[in-house]
Amino acid sequence: MNNITLSSLVAILAAATVSACQAETTAPQTAFDNVNQINAGELNIGYVDLGPKDGQPVILLHGWPYDIHSYQHVAPALAKQGFRVIVPYNRGFGTTRFLQASTPRNGEPVAMAHDVVALMDALHIKQAVFAGYDWGARSADIVAALWPGRVKALVSVSGYLISSQAIGEKPLPPQAELQWWYQFYFATERGKQGYSKNTHDFARLIWQQASPGWKFSDATFNASAASLDNPDHVAITLNNYRWRLGLEKGEAKYAADEQKLATLPAISVPTITIEGDNNGAPHPAPQTYAGKFTGKYQHVTFTGNIGHNPPQEDPVAFTNAVVAANKLGEG
Repeated sequence: MNNITLSSLVAILAAATVSACQAETTAPQTAFDNVNQINAGELNIGYVDLGPKDGQPVILLHGWPYDIHSYQHVAPALAKQGFRVIVPYNRGFGTTRFLQASTPRNGEPVAMAHDVVALMDALHIKQAVFAGYDWGARSADIVAALWPGRVKALVSVSGYLISSQAIGEKPLPPQAELQWWYQFYFATERGKQGYSKNTHDFARLIWQQASPGWKFSDATFNASAASLDNPDHVAITLNNYRWRLGLEKGEAKYAADEQKLATLPAISVPTITIEGDNNGAPHPAPQTYAGKFTGKYQHVTFTGNIGHNPPQEDPVAFTNAVVAANKLGEG
């Protein structure tokens, strides 16, 4: 790791952790009331657009089974600092819809990365600071690896999440396999029916498992759970996890990209990786991926019982991380 001495990075390490309860009472609740829609690639994408239109673009990407409300505190804070903040719904979430009924409901990670680039093109954004966690971090990592010129800097929770079907097919030690129980559930018809019937209850369980120290309210959960009622959500979720196990094929148009990603390419853009000190979801150890980031790099551990969703669990520190990454991109 590079030892980078920036005041913003010091601020990350020194930032006081904001509890979920405190954040809920202090964050502007109306920040995400206005969701825009735009045709981009295969989708009509729903997204929030905050801050000055001529500000430095920041794209914040959410995970599963969460949604854009993970950033309802971070996005307004960044906008107040002059950033233009774009927070899109992933395919299969919220108000994002496929333009054609015949388009495969493909949850392949590289397809989601293409969605983000298509959104940038539709919004005439040449380059942005990226930040994400879970599926969102995976998408951000892929964009940084395949199109580094589109990424000024990167904030990636749990670090380097690029993988391949060949890697996904390899068995893990029993304890690691146990953490992926839902991946195997989704491989079955029973899992498909169960997730379709119990989507919200399933999501709540994942939230609790992934962030055991986060005492989120019903209101916080319900704000995001509504996004899971998207008509394509179940199909996208199942395809994503089945693809990882090699149980479903990807689309041929992404084959060349998948070949590049299968080599586990280095990420050269300035990067800050983040891990919560109480992340209950499967995640790699920071020392295993540090070498994959070959540009300016810093790893930060968020303390204070922080789990898998740092932007919502500790929005102050996450905001500082995005600001610091932007400074890395300017250095």
